[in-house]
Formats: sequence, C-alpha cells, structure tokens
Amino acid sequence: MTSQTPEIPRADQVRRAPKVLLHDHLDGGLRPGTVLDLADATGYTSLPEHEPDKLGLWFREAADSGSLERYLETFAHTCAVMQTREALVRVAAECAEDLAEDGVVYAEVRYAPEQHLAKGLTLEEVVEAVNEGFRLGERRARDNGHRIRVGALLTAMRHAARALEIAELANRYRDLGVVGFDIAGAEAGYPPTRHLDAFEYLKRENNHFTIHAGEAFGLPSIWQALQWCGADRLGHGVRIIDDIQVAGDGTVTLGRLAAYVRDKRIPLELCPTSNLQTGAAASYAEHPIGLLRSLHFRATVNTDNRLMSGTSMSREFELLNETFGYTLDDMQWFTVNAMKSAFIPFDERLAMINDVIKPGYAELKSEWLFRQTAATSESSPEKP
Repeated sequence: MTSQTPEIPRADQVRRAPKVLLHDHLDGGLRPGTVLDLADATGYTSLPEHEPDKLGLWFREAADSGSLERYLETFAHTCAVMQTREALVRVAAECAEDLAEDGVVYAEVRYAPEQHLAKGLTLEEVVEAVNEGFRLGERRARDNGHRIRVGALLTAMRHAARALEIAELANRYRDLGVVGFDIAGAEAGYPPTRHLDAFEYLKRENNHFTIHAGEAFGLPSIWQALQWCGADRLGHGVRIIDDIQVAGDGTVTLGRLAAYVRDKRIPLELCPTSNLQTGAAASYAEHPIGLLRSLHFRATVNTDNRLMSGTSMSREFELLNETFGYTLDDMQWFTVNAMKSAFIPFDERLAMINDVIKPGYAELKSEWLFRQTAATSESSPEKP
C-alpha cells in the first residue's frame, strides 16, 4: 500500500479511528473498580488489593511474568466475581461501553461459560446473561454517541472435557448473539486434537471457530489447529515466525506451513502487548507483526486481556505506530483484515468495511490534507 498520509497519526486520531477487535477475553477486561464492587457484593475476600488503582497495577504486574501459565493465574480473581447473572450482565455491558469509547466498531469477545457455574448458573443462563449485557452496552454506547456491534465467542478450556458440550451450546445460540467457538488455556500438554469431536461437530454444522495456537507451544500447535482441526482463524499464531527465515541480505524464505498460512489468508489474531508478557516476543520492535505485515499475512491487531495488559486497541496501535512508523493507511489495512476475518455474514462484513471503516479513515486522512494545506498557506509569502 502506498501511503498518502506519511506521518504517524496523533493519539486523538488513533482513538477516533474505527477499529475491529477479534481477540478479547471478557474475564480479562474488567474495570478494577468493578472487580472490587463485585467482590463486595458476592463476598469474595481473596483480592490482593482493595483500591482500584492498586488492584489494576497488581493485575498488570502479576501478568508481566514471561510465562503463559503464570499469566493465566490472574484470571482466578476475575472469574471468582463473575458467578451471578447480575455480575455477568454488568461486566458484559461495561465491556461493550469501554470498547466503543475507544473507537472499536466491531468486536468479538470470548469467554468460557463453564467457568461461571460456581453459584448455580446453568450454561444457558450464563450465555443469556452475557448476551443481555452486550446488548445493554451497545445501547448505552449509542446513547453516548458511539456505535459498536459485539458478538460472543464461546470458549472451551483445553484442559477440561466439555468442548463438545460448549460447541453445541455455541451452535444453539448462533443466531442469538454468539458468532463462533474458541478453545483456550495452557497449550503445552493439551493439544487441540484432544477435542476433535467438537471441531468435527462444528464443521458439520457449518459453524465458525478459532483456536488458541502458536502462542506458547509453537509450530506443532498451529499445524494441528489447521490441518487436524480445521480452524478458521488462529488465536495469536505469533509463532508462525519460526517457519520464516530472513537471510543477512534481507531475503525471506517461507517454510511450508508459513506459506500455507499466507496463501490461504488464514487470519492471525496477534496481541502484541500480551505476547511480550507471556514471552512470545522480547520487545515491540522484535514482535513478528512487523515482518508479517510486510509479507502481507492476514495479520490483525488485538488486545487479548485489557486488564492484565493495561491496554486498549488505541494503545496497541499507538505502540505499533511508534515502533514501526505505521500511518493511518497501515491502521486501515489491519482493520480491514480483521473485518474480513470476522464471523458474521459476508454482506454484513462488507457493509462495515464500505460504510463504516473506509469512510472513517477517509475522514481522518482528510484532516491531514487540510492541515497540510493550511500550513502551506501560512508559509506562503504575502502578495503586495
């Protein structure tokens, strides 16, 4: 893409730019104040801090360990306060509001229904409460001048044995706010092939699914997710970089798997800050997203867990823009990639791209053009 806006966008432009989010965990995006409120309401007494700012800092520091397993431990606290219908409605509504405030126009937010049954809710009641919260958050966002559409992804935990049950649940609610299925949890020792019955079922039902793969375990998990399970997208997929060789003269050679991923346009749900926290990348400058973007993989930008990473879509883009010199054209490229890869019908994706995303970026680019015109006019010598 030849950039027509060569300067890095300002923070306010990044925030106003329409963004699409495919990889965000509901239990990883709570407001710290909400965690405290829900803990008080439900009698949960094991929180490590009791002030919003301190609690938010604790989550970020605890997750910043370089270990996926340690990172996942922080979810014990958020899941503990998400065990009632009221809590789930509130958390889902605030999620939609927060994303809309950050300029996200479409989001697929995932959660594991099986992790919210401790106080007697059924799987169906969990799904219906979260869906109600998302619709409430969408209405509140609209009342505040923002537009967002949120779809739910139902996640099964790869160390458990309920994947088929959750897949069937996702299929029952597929026209009621649930747009697909996911499998998550520690990768090492729990390959996705343990749950082939769930993936075969989803394929028979013509339903969509993504698989967490290539975050901590590497190329074998990506290969299994694609060639054994048939995933539509890769949750993270960052370790595909292990199948790409860059010579000293800059020549790039793709291995068979990397070439397949690029040729088939398989979406990569990349989460830069989270990847740094779990040790999948050493720094933003060394994150594979730079190379993957230059090689035209179907790369997308995502948050993963906004609470644990202390991040947002705007922050992720600001960091990438600063690191790689990305412009509004690059942001649009990532955003269109994500919208193309969403699990809603094709005509709806196309409408979002043509009627929301492209006009939004065109408006932001026009600001740059008018600033340039104004600067040129002011610097021109006055005529006598």
